Amino acid sequence: MLAKSSCLIPAFMLAGLLMEGNPAHAGAPHDIVAPPTCTNSKGEAVQFVDRENSTDGSGLASGMAIRDSSGIPSVFRSNYRFAPPEFQRFIDRHECAHHQTGDVDLPHPPRNSPEHLMNESISDCIAILRLRDEEGYGKQKVGVITEALGRDMAQIGFPEISISSRVSNIENCFLKSGGPEEYVRDVLEFRGLN
Repeated sequence: MLAKSSCLIPAFMLAGLLMEGNPAHAGAPHDIVAPPTCTNSKGEAVQFVDRENSTDGSGLASGMAIRDSSGIPSVFRSNYRFAPPEFQRFIDRHECAHHQTGDVDLPHPPRNSPEHLMNESISDCIAILRLRDEEGYGKQKVGVITEALGRDMAQIGFPEISISSRVSNIENCFLKSGGPEEYVRDVLEFRGLN
């Protein structure tokens, strides 16, 4: 049984629908990237667990930030072989951000509530800042992420306002002068978790 508090982020909220056979992602399956280093807001190391033998048949790449049944902070990585490396890295860092900001250890807000959407925006921001600062992502790779994300969100029926808002957040965060550590520190201070 999984811990009570978890942040399940479907593929369309992280990297879009990345299905084998989706022409936007021709060339699947992809090699699975190594996970990043991740430490939660309590200083605990976060483990990354590949779940590549998904039996749901969906071909969706997704991540889930959670404490596993033993209480270990974890990111479950599912079907990553269907996601290009840029998206895999984005998913990993997005899920890590839920641990870094304490989301996993806080009560999960109702889905699509303002609080939930804010948590997602914060995690997107930290993810893109980490990719910029740790992996050297430039505007071209950010463009690859936002283009694929927008296309896939549209494909599954998200309204344009949701797509453009998410893309705008990622692009604006990429341009921030501060780094991801500063951003995480500010979120923790705001939440009283530092």
